[in-house]
Amino acid sequence: MANLDLDNPFLEALGATFTEWRAGYAEFLMPIQAGHLNRQRILQGGAIATLLDAACGYAGLFTSGNTPVHGFTLSLTVNYLDRGIGEKVVAKGFLERQGRSVYFARGEAWVDDRVMIASAQGTFKYAR
Repeated sequence: MANLDLDNPFLEALGATFTEWRAGYAEFLMPIQAGHLNRQRILQGGAIATLLDAACGYAGLFTSGNTPVHGFTLSLTVNYLDRGIGEKVVAKGFLERQGRSVYFARGEAWVDDRVMIASAQGTFKYAR
């Protein structure tokens, strides 16, 4: 599934696209552009954290119904593993456990489908 309706102005401003969404999984792609780089000319950590937060968060929000489900982040831990140098970054979110009001997810950020540059774990709350 490509070109899903993102409806998220901040992610859209970063040039991120929602590329896959199904029960327990969400994926975002962002071309790495000059405006995403830090002083060392590598992908800025905040951009990586933003994509991981979105991927993890959306992984727990999939619904087959007509009413969208919303949530928000309670905590997010990001571990940076490698430098973000390449053409594109893909963030993948995986739902780990789901309760009535809170869910837990993990994420991975990959550059050019070859190097995992960061991992994340998060706790999210459904907005009721």
